[in-house]
Amino acid sequence: MTTDAPSATAGLPAPDYAKLKFYLISAITRELEAVNPPADQRHAIIAKSLAEAYAQTHLQLSDSIRETLFHDIRNDILGYGPIQPLLDDPDVSEVMVNGPKNVYVEKQGCLIKTHIIFEDNDHIQRVIDRIILPLGRRIDADSPMVDARLPDGSRVNAVIPPVSIDGASITIRKFSKEKLSINQLIEHGSITSGMAEFLRACVVGRLNILISGGTGSGKTTLLNVLSSFIPEDERIITIEDAAELRLQQDHVLRLETRAPNVKNRGAVAIRDLVRNSLRMRPDRIVVGEVRGGEALDMLQAMNTGHDGSLTTIHANTPRDALSRLETLVLMAGMDLPIKIVRQQISSAIDLIIQQSRLKDGTRKVTAITEVAGMEGDVVVLSAIFKFEQTGVGDDGEVIGQLKPTGIRPLFGPRLEAAGFKLSPEVFGASVADILASRQRR
Repeated sequence: MTTDAPSATAGLPAPDYAKLKFYLISAITRELEAVNPPADQRHAIIAKSLAEAYAQTHLQLSDSIRETLFHDIRNDILGYGPIQPLLDDPDVSEVMVNGPKNVYVEKQGCLIKTHIIFEDNDHIQRVIDRIILPLGRRIDADSPMVDARLPDGSRVNAVIPPVSIDGASITIRKFSKEKLSINQLIEHGSITSGMAEFLRACVVGRLNILISGGTGSGKTTLLNVLSSFIPEDERIITIEDAAELRLQQDHVLRLETRAPNVKNRGAVAIRDLVRNSLRMRPDRIVVGEVRGGEALDMLQAMNTGHDGSLTTIHANTPRDALSRLETLVLMAGMDLPIKIVRQQISSAIDLIIQQSRLKDGTRKVTAITEVAGMEGDVVVLSAIFKFEQTGVGDDGEVIGQLKPTGIRPLFGPRLEAAGFKLSPEVFGASVADILASRQRR
C-alpha cells in the first residue's frame, strides 16, 4: 500500500535534477552565510536568492518542474527535506525512513509505503544533521544513535552506519497539536465513561499509576490525559528522555536528560533527574518512561511519601509490566532478593493501566488492574476493567467491549477519603444488584 506524491523530477533526468538542486542550494547557502539574516527574514531572503541563482543558470524549465524544484529546495533549507510534507500532514502519526527509497508512514494505525525518496544516504545524513545540530546533539561513527525532538515536540530517533547496516535511518513520532481530552478518548472508544470516572478519582486520590503498553500503543497520550486531572495547586515535576509531555497546569517543572558531549562528559540520565527531583519539593513526579535503574529510585520515591506519581513502561500485559519492572530494578546494581523487589513494587504501585494497539490499528485501554498486595512470593493482581474481544468485522475491525469485571478495588476507602464515592454501576453492578443490596441493609 502506498501514498501518492508528485514525482520529484517530473520530466527532468534525476541526475540532472540532483545536480541543479545541489548547485542552487550551495548558492543560497553561501548567501545566507554572508548575510546571516534574522529568523523572521530568512524566508524572504531565501526566495530572493533562489530566484536570482536560478536566473543565472539561463535554464528554461517548465513551470511545474521549476515549482517542484523550488519547493524541494525550500524544504531542504528551511525544513527537513523530502519528509517535510509528511511532517506537515496532520493524518500522519509516524514517519520512518529506512533508506533513500524506503520511506513509510503510519496513518490511522496502518503502515503505508510512500513515493517519497532521498537522493542518497548522504541526503538522509544532511537531514539528520539539520534536526540535531540546533539541539546540541551529535551523531557520528563513535556515537551512531541519537534521540532528539523537533520544535513541535515530535520525537526523533536517528541511526547511522556502522550500527544501521543499510544506511542512515530516521524515525519520527509525531504528536498532535491538539491536546486530547478524556471526552475525546471516550468518543473514540478508547475508554468508557465509567473507566474515565474511575481513573479521575485515582489520579486526584493520589494513587501511584503505571501505564503499560507496547510501542506506539498510546502510552504518552494517555499519560498526558491523566495528568490533566492533577489539581492546579500542586507542584508537578516531569522527567523525560525527550520532552513529550504537555501538561496543562501552570506549576510544572520539566526536566530532560542530556547526552554526553564530544569528550564523553556531562551526561545526565533519568536516574539522576529522579534523584534530584526529590530535593525539589514535588507534589507529583511524572516520569515519561522507566527503562533502566531509575525504576528503583521511582519505587523508593513512591514508598516514601511521593504519592500520586505516574509513569509508563513497555510491556504487553499488566503481569508482564511487573516482570519488566523487576528486571529494571535489578539493573540499578543493587543486589536485592527478588522477594524484596516484589514487596517494593507491590507497596509502591497501586494501579496498572494497560494500553494496547489492536490489530485494526485502534488504540484502547484494554485493562485496568489493581496491585492488591503479596501472597507468598507472588504479587497479586486484580482486574477492575477489561476489554473482551468478541470477533472481527468484515473490514478487519476488532469487535469487543470494555466493561467492568465486578470487582471493587481494595483502595476504595482511599478514593472515598479523597471525596470520590463512585457509584456501584461503575464497577458493573446492575440495578437489581443495587436494589437487593439496599434491601439487605
